[in-house]
Amino acid sequence: MGNRAIEWLWQRLGSHRWRYWALQLSGWGGYTLLTFVGSFFWVKNHWLHTGYIAAATASGIALSELMRRGFRRLWDKGPLERLFGSFGVVIAAALVWAAFKWGGSVWLYGIKSDEHPIVLAIYWFSYSFLIFLTWGALYYGIKYYEASLTQQERTLRAESMAHQAQLKMLRYQLNPHFLFNTLNAISTLILDQDGRTANTMVTRLSQFLRHSLDNDPMLKVTLAKEVEALMLYLDIEKVRFADRLQVDIDLEGDSPQALVPGLLLQPLVENAVKYGISQREMGGKITIGARTFAGELLLEVSDNGPGIAEAELAQLGSGRGVGIRNTCDRLRSLYGVEQKVRFRNQPGGGLAVHIRIPFEKE
Repeated sequence: MGNRAIEWLWQRLGSHRWRYWALQLSGWGGYTLLTFVGSFFWVKNHWLHTGYIAAATASGIALSELMRRGFRRLWDKGPLERLFGSFGVVIAAALVWAAFKWGGSVWLYGIKSDEHPIVLAIYWFSYSFLIFLTWGALYYGIKYYEASLTQQERTLRAESMAHQAQLKMLRYQLNPHFLFNTLNAISTLILDQDGRTANTMVTRLSQFLRHSLDNDPMLKVTLAKEVEALMLYLDIEKVRFADRLQVDIDLEGDSPQALVPGLLLQPLVENAVKYGISQREMGGKITIGARTFAGELLLEVSDNGPGIAEAELAQLGSGRGVGIRNTCDRLRSLYGVEQKVRFRNQPGGGLAVHIRIPFEKE
């Protein structure tokens, strides 16, 4: 029963109106309690005095509610107009409340002070003005805080949308790049009058593109599924290279369950085919390995081709190659400093790409 009540209250406090009235009643309830305790020992008729305090509190709540409506009208005004307008609202509310409390005190208890009426008027107004000025300061403080949170939420949402748009742009740039290379190969087969092979490549290409378009570019996939998609691409390349292209895949331990960005490996393998395997008359071998270590997923894509010059090696990931550059940009956008991409020439020949990203599972 208690948990249900707490859950109900928590849900209600999610509403702006409920939060306002919770704070309003809590604040005025605290004022009432302090006033009652502070005057308990010097009044004779406690029931009469309690009624007077209750009436003063009720009028204070009503006046503060009118102040809130005035502040809401002033919220969209300029800074100076809002400032002086708010002070005017506070002064008006303080004058009314001071007159009510002073008049009620005189009516109930009579005038027992030797102070001049002007001095008493100044006292009651100053007291009322301080109360309502504090209320107004709290109201505007909370209002500005909520506005700041709203603006921050909008900024974060805009940044998130821009980030997603950038990732989608990088992802969708891969397909035209890959499609151009594949169609160029199909065109070559047609010119060589190898219609059967060209038809097989078109069929494999349609399967790969269907898989690419059916998957959301913002969603990560398991490495096992990523390798399945990669095999659709390699099926296309195997039509071109036949026995000249060999692929070795080694996924150790929990690495097949690791989450990776979709189409992460395809640009790297495509680069290995274009600059590694196609440069060797006898073809070559592409190796794809993965393992987990210390909370990270370690990926490696390598070939046994001729490799590249050291000067060009330094440009990989930033200048040369649309596919590799986009892959590096996607990893930086998704993981920031928690990712690392390194390119190196292997001692026995060929290029190796090492990727380190956080290990995540579904």
